Amino acid sequence: MRPDHMTVRAPRAFRARWCVFLPLLLALGACSTVSGIFGGRDDEKKDTIGGQRISILELEQRLEVDPRIADVEVRLPPPATLAAWSQPGGTPDHAMRHIALGDTLSRVWRANAGAGSTRRTRIMAPPIIAGGRVYVLDAESTVRAFSSETGDRLWEVELTPEDERAAAGFGGGIAFMDGRLYAVTGFGTALAIDAETGAIAWTKTLGTPFRTAPTAVGGRVFATSYDNRLVGLDAADGTLIWSYRGIEEPAGVLASSSPAVSGEIVIAPFSSGELTALRADNGRMAWTDSLTRTGRLTAMSALNDIAGSPVISAGRVYAVSHSGRLISVDLRIGERVWTRNIASVETPWVAGDFLYIVTLDAQLVCLSARDGRVRWITQLPRWEDEDDEEDAIAWSGPVLAGGRLWLTSSDERLVAASPNDGGILSEIELSAPSYIRPAVANDTLFLLLDDGTLEAYR
Repeated sequence: MRPDHMTVRAPRAFRARWCVFLPLLLALGACSTVSGIFGGRDDEKKDTIGGQRISILELEQRLEVDPRIADVEVRLPPPATLAAWSQPGGTPDHAMRHIALGDTLSRVWRANAGAGSTRRTRIMAPPIIAGGRVYVLDAESTVRAFSSETGDRLWEVELTPEDERAAAGFGGGIAFMDGRLYAVTGFGTALAIDAETGAIAWTKTLGTPFRTAPTAVGGRVFATSYDNRLVGLDAADGTLIWSYRGIEEPAGVLASSSPAVSGEIVIAPFSSGELTALRADNGRMAWTDSLTRTGRLTAMSALNDIAGSPVISAGRVYAVSHSGRLISVDLRIGERVWTRNIASVETPWVAGDFLYIVTLDAQLVCLSARDGRVRWITQLPRWEDEDDEEDAIAWSGPVLAGGRLWLTSSDERLVAASPNDGGILSEIELSAPSYIRPAVANDTLFLLLDDGTLEAYR
């Protein structure tokens, strides 16, 4: 493949098709063990078939601890204060390792961050923390800034074009760089916003709705559209520097993945299962890999989407797909180092010699980052109704902070687990579901709940 330097405006019908397709995704999710990844719940009672439900993934292969490393001590990097969670993945490479956080947490403030999720719209963008402020893009394309210390609202700006409905443009997200927020939206626009005042510095219309949040680094903004086009924009004025077209995929999960950037290499995840490395300056492909699996047993398990963000750490790239591939790849040459048959829609967390991941079967897993061997497995609660195995619980995370792995759930919990053995250490009851992993900066943990509530814990 080669970079495509043409920009083609998609017709409005393209956006309409996604609005029609969303309820189908929500319906599929409600019937499967992965309903939470779509953020939907089915409140209607349905007749169910009796008998024990067995996970499709369990039928294929049961994940087990590797006895060769079962006794290996899990050693963590020392915790370090993260001054800013400036990107959707925390940092441009998505490798925060071990973030400093206090031993005990309590909620210090909560704020209304705007429109929450509904049956037709979704909060998808992670919050951004920088310069003593928290920035949130709500489900109706409005950005708000809050004091990270007190939760006071400082400003807000609507990103909906004049001829559009706010609820029709959900998707996209925000990132921070050099005093500006960079936003992309489901309306197919990219914008630069003054982080101090909320004033819009420039707007660029690119035509195709954006699927996930951008990554902003090195004077450039990188973002992926619904039709799997990755664009590189000049952060100064929004000029299109290059674009790269991946394989179009008609179906995918609602995701919050973003490109990972290290030096002059951009790692782009696509809903087709492609993982592609490109030059940051010109978009030329360095290498590509595929995280697809064949012969899956259901339509849901056949979705190839890389819904979690890739992570770049110590010269390797780590990525996982919905269809069941967790891989480690050499960053420089694209050679596959190891592969595990693990399915997830979350971003892996790499810390030192170990990697943590939450699977679609609600397993919290610790693996060797060097060779992919499984060190331990913790089965998290899978169902709100355990007896009838109904209402699947979706888990988001983990984030390693203060010596604990933090996860949120669709059944309104913030859970801390031990990174050493996976044991559950504590649990905080939330007021609403959360489908976005916590963000941590300056010894404070921030949560964006599905109803639009923003909370801070320290």
